Amino acid sequence: MTMLIALLATVALAAPPATRTSPTTDDYGGTKVTDDYRWLEALEKDSPEVKTWTDAQLQNLRSTLDPLRCRDMLTTELTPLMQITSWSVPIIRGPGYFYAQRDGRMNQPAIYVRNGGANLGGAKVIDMNVIDPSGLTSIDWWMPSWQGSKFAYGSSKAGDEMSVLKVMRTDTKEHFPDEIPGKVSFGGWNNWGDAFIYSKLTDPKDPYSRVVSYHKLGEPVDKDPVLMKQTNPSEVPFGQLMSEDRWMVLGMSRGWTENDLWVGKFDELKQGKDTKIAIAVGRGAQFSPVEIVDDTLYMTTTLGSPNVRLVAVDIKNPAESNWKTIIAEQKDAVMSQVDFGKDEIVVVWQKDAHDTVSTYKFDGKPVAEIPVPGVGSVTVACDRKHTEMFFSFASYNSPRTIYRCDIFWKPYKPAIWATPELDVKMNDIDVTQIRAKSKDGTEIPAFVVMKKGTKMDGNNPAVLYGYGGFDISLTPEFIPTIVPFVQRGGIYVVANLRGGGEFGDAWHKAGMLQNKQNVFDDLYAVAEKLTTDKYTSAAHLAVMGGSNGGLLTATAVTQRPELWTAAISAVPLCDMLRYQDFLLAKYWVPEYGASSDANAFKWLNAYSPYQNAKKGTKYPAVLFTAGENDSRVHPLHARKMAALLQANTGSDSAAEPILLYIDRDAGHGAGKPLEARVREAVDQWSFLMWQTGACN
Repeated sequence: MTMLIALLATVALAAPPATRTSPTTDDYGGTKVTDDYRWLEALEKDSPEVKTWTDAQLQNLRSTLDPLRCRDMLTTELTPLMQITSWSVPIIRGPGYFYAQRDGRMNQPAIYVRNGGANLGGAKVIDMNVIDPSGLTSIDWWMPSWQGSKFAYGSSKAGDEMSVLKVMRTDTKEHFPDEIPGKVSFGGWNNWGDAFIYSKLTDPKDPYSRVVSYHKLGEPVDKDPVLMKQTNPSEVPFGQLMSEDRWMVLGMSRGWTENDLWVGKFDELKQGKDTKIAIAVGRGAQFSPVEIVDDTLYMTTTLGSPNVRLVAVDIKNPAESNWKTIIAEQKDAVMSQVDFGKDEIVVVWQKDAHDTVSTYKFDGKPVAEIPVPGVGSVTVACDRKHTEMFFSFASYNSPRTIYRCDIFWKPYKPAIWATPELDVKMNDIDVTQIRAKSKDGTEIPAFVVMKKGTKMDGNNPAVLYGYGGFDISLTPEFIPTIVPFVQRGGIYVVANLRGGGEFGDAWHKAGMLQNKQNVFDDLYAVAEKLTTDKYTSAAHLAVMGGSNGGLLTATAVTQRPELWTAAISAVPLCDMLRYQDFLLAKYWVPEYGASSDANAFKWLNAYSPYQNAKKGTKYPAVLFTAGENDSRVHPLHARKMAALLQANTGSDSAAEPILLYIDRDAGHGAGKPLEARVREAVDQWSFLMWQTGACN
């Protein structure tokens, strides 16, 4: 991990601030664990000492990163890349086509509506850039009524994700007095557009106080009937109205592998009658409602089908023995999205970590495949009232483009509805897949993004990205921030680790709870493949991830420091013995386990980064990031881990620094204004390019 002397000359020889220790010892069933930095668990607003310490960390960060020679280049090149126009996939409501669009220097996307499907420009429904010019207020979700005359949305500020529900008239922009706070999620409008289902926290300070309720416009919010209530911190209630609102769906999720599901008559449930019908309770699998047609519920499930199947349930005769499989699971692909069009079912199949799209009749008979431009990711939107459908396509060398397709006409001929203009050339960038054998012999695929003709001599700068958790799939997407790095000969690699959803429920379960070490071993296998095949070498390879991926990279640094020259651990979990005690982290106990359980303590303590840093180890350079307003992952993790590595590393603190960035105007990452996103990207990629040798 020796850095070039020429690069060192560009960096101020900064030193991290000294961090006082105040040992606290906990007893976990006879195993005593000491924490030297417990005092860093306080939020800045509650601790002037933490604020002063953070000030010093930020000063150290700036004195290290600001002099880097690649910063000006990155600012110049990243700014227009991050200003390219982006769109959400349109949805049709009444005569309107609703979509989000972020143009140029917009801090936040605005919501637009077009009358008709042609790409003729639209009228703004709401624009947070006008409402809050600071750019710190974001729309977290939005949904027009079925007639398109009303528009519900949730907004939050500075990344705290504490969504407040508001409703407005689409034409006049007049807001209704109805306003619902409490980290609100939306469950759907009724057909008349005068009522809806939502879920919220009854106590904003208690992340486990969620209820599902019904609200009629104009009625007092505090009188809204509760349809389902949270009673367990690791369970989450949800409610959903389909296009036919005679029936509604209620559910209770337990982690990311299973949930219970009920259906009830909407008119009876909203009157407080407990007449819901059990569809699947205690079955230990996932059940996701897709649509209700007459008295038939269509839902996807992993029950007996780890790659997911679509089943039809007669609500009036819902016994499992009467379920009918409409579209069976495929052995080599995962059913990742299902939507109902007017006459056909549209299915997105995830095969080998990229997407294809097929259509079927309502009885499951295959119709045809909808052509997509290449190896990438697809998101579909359609509904039972229209034959039109829209989908997006993106890949690492192709920006997100929106396509319109009428599924009534065969053969399918998707047409571009909206696509951004790029000033940078992307046709010289290749996207390929490699496979590495993990410790137990499992093949782990990874996407490799690099310029055509790159020489395999082991000297290429490379960044390996991973996540590996919560059933989340890393399919190809357009990432504007990697373009300057790749255009200068860097190699960007995305590993499809176990714990994700790329290969179904079994792939996810192979990387959770007691199997979590598989995820880390998978990452190391890909890193070793990259060095063995001379894509790069340890002296030029960095690892990068955020949230659960921040846990991944922090663990990679402590378990296998010799594999990397640098790491970015963004909004990470690091203290896995105490994570469940903060914010909403009890929701994640089904994924990780909790240290209060003797068995879970063993595997958590074995890999938890904060408990496994060793004094004098030559650690790579690490940049930790966190948001002071994060409502998911507490900034204590990044703080404590940075302090611990700064004290313990045996590396040169100027050449391989341990850095910490706390964003005081941000949360877990969502809703950041443009300037903040550009600044963050410049910081992270100047750090990576410096450490991997791409900044010569």
